[in-house]
Amino acid sequence: MRRRPRKIKQPPSLMLSPMIDMIFLLLVFFIVSTMYMSEVKTISLALPMAKYSETLKKSNFTVSLKKDGTLYLEDAPIELAPLLDRVKEEAKSNTAFSVTIRADEEASYKRVIALIDALKGAGVTNLGLATDPEGSR
Repeated sequence: MRRRPRKIKQPPSLMLSPMIDMIFLLLVFFIVSTMYMSEVKTISLALPMAKYSETLKKSNFTVSLKKDGTLYLEDAPIELAPLLDRVKEEAKSNTAFSVTIRADEEASYKRVIALIDALKGAGVTNLGLATDPEGSR
């Protein structure tokens, strides 16, 4: 009886290119999905549009002013006096304290200026006005 020569079986080769492609695809998926998970804690407003606005660093407080004059700190309604108290406390402890004002485009100019004046009187030196970039609506 004749025996056939025994073939040495090689383990299958590991193809790295498809694996690297899949890893990068998963990485991009998770990066994009986490970007949409980070929720900005603000109320919805129709901000005025600006063609030459700049995107700045995150501010400490975001104050929203609706067209009816109601104030919001982040996403919680607040009156002017408690807002100014919190701003004074924060401005004392943090020299780089900043406030971003998000005013509805139909809000009264007088109310916006009164809010800015009150915040300046409370010790805020860094103020920003939020706008929508042109063409975002």
